[in-house]
Amino acid sequence: MITLTRRAVLGAAAATLAAPAVRAQGTAIRIVVPFAPGGSTDAVARLVSPGLTQRLGVPVVVENRGGAAGSIGTDVVAKARPDGQTWLLTFDSHSTLAALIPQLPFNPDRDLDPVMLIGGAPYVLASKPDKPFQNIADVVNGAKARPEAVSFGSTGNGTIGHLTMVLLQAQTGTRMTHLPYRSGGLAVNDTVAGHVDMMIGSAAVVSPHVQGGTLRTFAQFGPERLPALAQMPTVGEAGFPGLEAEAWWGVFAPHGTPQEAVMRMNAALKESLMTEQVRRTMEETQQARLIMSDPAALGVFLQREVAKWSAVVRDNNIRAD
Repeated sequence: MITLTRRAVLGAAAATLAAPAVRAQGTAIRIVVPFAPGGSTDAVARLVSPGLTQRLGVPVVVENRGGAAGSIGTDVVAKARPDGQTWLLTFDSHSTLAALIPQLPFNPDRDLDPVMLIGGAPYVLASKPDKPFQNIADVVNGAKARPEAVSFGSTGNGTIGHLTMVLLQAQTGTRMTHLPYRSGGLAVNDTVAGHVDMMIGSAAVVSPHVQGGTLRTFAQFGPERLPALAQMPTVGEAGFPGLEAEAWWGVFAPHGTPQEAVMRMNAALKESLMTEQVRRTMEETQQARLIMSDPAALGVFLQREVAKWSAVVRDNNIRAD
């Protein structure tokens, strides 16, 4: 007959209660991407996930939950248990969700906690090489001379690219014709074909076509010059301040996720991004400048982006597609 002391019984009970938590820490972590496979956000998530698996010691899987401008997948994370098992890796459109979709089933500010601003890639203007635009001043002058005759494509109403061009027109007193497309690829195709005068998109979208000679970049909206466009001034340097616009990637957690888990994920992301292969791919394929911020810096950045772009949406009565 086996006799158990009181201490042994209590210890066994504690171990039983702790076991689910231990097992939970060993289950797969999911990174929700609120867009379909194949886009830049999906590419970034799949680029960093192997390094996260290695550093966190558990499988890290990417789950695509696209639809409604990213709000469906974001809602999944906003309503997930704050246990460190579910994370959101999203794009710059996150900053306009509340302004464009007033009936969101979640509050982006209240229901999500910032983890890291991964980095950004500048928005650029690009056209066929035979178009007359050499810089952003040429666009403004052309639009002033021929109101609504100059056309530009974007990846949709209410996207950061579209809002940037709305802001440019407001600041310069010009009117251009906007052609919204469902994807960057479609916008590129029509720009290459000459059906639209120019397009605004992230540097990553147009870069392969610039390298192939079918498009020419003539303006960049980043806060600093992209190394690949080092000879081209930013729009701020060219005399058009306040038009800074970057495609960016950020990571968020359900509100209330333990700070220890947030900082562990932040550190694992940073280590993964700093590896030579990942860093080079981000810089060459995504045309990104890595930021790798702490959680607080992402929170401050997001507040600034939301204020800026929400005002453009509101002042111009813009609606999402």
